[in-house]
Amino acid sequence: MAEPTHTDPDKYKVVFENERVRVLEYLDEPGQRTSPHDHPDSVMVTLSGFDRRLYDAEENSRDVRIEPGEVRWLSAQTHSGENIGETPTHVVFVELKEPGSATGGAALGPT
Repeated sequence: MAEPTHTDPDKYKVVFENERVRVLEYLDEPGQRTSPHDHPDSVMVTLSGFDRRLYDAEENSRDVRIEPGEVRWLSAQTHSGENIGETPTHVVFVELKEPGSATGGAALGPT
């Protein structure tokens, strides 16, 4: 599993962790891209609105626009992302530590 705090330590930081969840804060600037990394099942809370291009392991992409203050489910997945907007991205991920794995045909990015 590619750990986002190791692949992109300048963008991801752990802000809380216990035996059931880990909470990550994510910050980036327009034009920045992350390295491929994994997320377990998570809840994503957007603190700022953003435009992103998400890439799966095969470099298939999906563009997403999410408004500030949205709360979305993120199924377990491997991806990388690029800030294609004009503003910084600021997001909090609440990662579940219960067993879970990506399911075939799951949507790339948040649902």
